[in-house]
Amino acid sequence: MTAAATVEIRWLIPERDLPLPGYHSELAAGMDVAAAVTAPLVLAPGEIALVPTGFAMAIPPGHEVQVRPRSGLAVKHGVTVINAPGTIDADYRGEVKVGLINLGKEPFTINRGDRIAQLVLAPVVRAELRVVDALDVTDRNTGGFGHTGI
Repeated sequence: MTAAATVEIRWLIPERDLPLPGYHSELAAGMDVAAAVTAPLVLAPGEIALVPTGFAMAIPPGHEVQVRPRSGLAVKHGVTVINAPGTIDADYRGEVKVGLINLGKEPFTINRGDRIAQLVLAPVVRAELRVVDALDVTDRNTGGFGHTGI
């Protein structure tokens, strides 16, 4: 396992009734994050909502936090992160919010404290772009979507 990087968290809500994002198993890659809704939020089928978490974070330079779906919500209820994976950049200091969509057939209710997504701290490598007259040739070359068959 690699060394931990420090991510600072600041509560933006007066209540301290929600857990910090946390790992729920020894080797989990993602930290579950809880909804900071003030009243139950019902997501109708096809509906999108931006769900507050009640905190902001300072991510170390050279890192991002990816916002990913929780597999149980996605598989059992069709509720997933609309822009999965979402990215929180190291220079963002606003409230962390999670864009959820209900792809299921039934309305889904999100209550305060429900675990709605997971956050994964990841290193970032920035690209240095260079314009060239030609690219190297590969076996795949310009083969696009579905080029290898089903």
